[in-house]
Amino acid sequence: MNPARASIDVPHSPEDVYDFLDVMANHEPFTNHMLQDWHYSGPDRGVGSKATVTAKAAGRSETVQIEVISAERPRTIVEQNVGAGGRRVATGTYTLEPLPSSGTRITFEYAWKQAPLSERIAAPLVRAILTRGNQRALERLAQQLASVESLRAA
Repeated sequence: MNPARASIDVPHSPEDVYDFLDVMANHEPFTNHMLQDWHYSGPDRGVGSKATVTAKAAGRSETVQIEVISAERPRTIVEQNVGAGGRRVATGTYTLEPLPSSGTRITFEYAWKQAPLSERIAAPLVRAILTRGNQRALERLAQQLASVESLRAA
């Protein structure tokens, strides 16, 4: 299956964006439109940080385990996601690129390593649903970063 990608430009430095995304609990408020009931384990941040969530999309709901498996400050954070009773294994990768005029382009790519037959058959629809949900998550992330920045300035 081809990956699902979404991106957004924000006026914050890659270091600031990375430091925010590095904390697993910071993901809940910008993804809670599709990932709910967050339970955390492992370290608060970095490789080994984990969450178990309930994913809700297209009228379905399932438990998904998320674990940060790789991180390189201030460029990338890679999460492994396991769902569908272990039949779906995928990575979610945040890539942070500095913009020429300052700021950061945040790209999130969801790439399947394995997927249940039903998802492979409906791949274009599944990818469209995830792309739309992840784009919304990045828009909410941008709002959250702006709120954090305004709190620092106060």
